[in-house]
Amino acid sequence: QVQLVESGGGSVQAGGSLRLSCAASGYTYSSNCMGWFRQRPGKEREGVAAIHTGGGNTYYAASVKGRFTISRDNAKNTMYLQMNSLKPGDTAMYYCAGDRLSYSGSLCFDFFSANPRSGDWGQGTQVTVSS
Repeated sequence: QVQLVESGGGSVQAGGSLRLSCAASGYTYSSNCMGWFRQRPGKEREGVAAIHTGGGNTYYAASVKGRFTISRDNAKNTMYLQMNSLKPGDTAMYYCAGDRLSYSGSLCFDFFSANPRSGDWGQGTQVTVSS
């Protein structure tokens, strides 16, 4: 059984940083599609960033580009999201997702955005940014 577990969320002031982790078990995403998504209060879930875990190709939503960095440690079967210069608008529940597809970062991002029930998803970790 595949399981994705997020950690690293918390409360931080604007301008601060957090690093989210997504640990996978039951399947090794060594050359596949993984991503981070978030759901802000009162909003639909939206894509944040995605990565091809083999080649490392990445894609970011415009709202986080330059502030967030997605990465992957295949030896640990873990994906990360380094979030810098956090803003109150980044407050959300953050979810990680993985799929067996071998898509580039941008195609991975589009796939999960269009198919929110596909793939494997974690339970989420809350990020709260105060002003």
